Amino acid sequence: MFEDCAFLRCRFERTRLAFARLVGCKLIGSTFVRCDLRPLTVDGGDWSYVSLRAADLRGVSLAGVRLTEADLTDVDLTGGSLAGADLRRASLRGAHLGGADLRGALLEECDVDGLDWTGVRIDVAHAVLLAEARGAQVG
Repeated sequence: MFEDCAFLRCRFERTRLAFARLVGCKLIGSTFVRCDLRPLTVDGGDWSYVSLRAADLRGVSLAGVRLTEADLTDVDLTGGSLAGADLRRASLRGAHLGGADLRGALLEECDVDGLDWTGVRIDVAHAVLLAEARGAQVG
């Protein structure tokens, strides 16, 4: 278990963090390349500017984690959770979110173009945001 630690601008390559628990950790600007991250337990923390490009995070919860401007391009978050996460200006292009929970997540300026929303759990505010982004007039 890692608690209240910081890994700033680190490069994790082929690192095995399966079964690790990160509590309140800062991984700002770190990059994960071909890492084994399942199952990983994350309780809060600041992961702003992190690159998890194409990571396998099926079933992993990043609920409540700050992921501002994170690169989540092509990540597989099937069945995972980003509930209450701060995803402002993050890239989710090509991400797999089937069955993921995004309720309460901050999605302002988040790159969600082309996502398949089938089975994704969102709240009413997200539904309005997505409808308006596609030209609907809500209200």
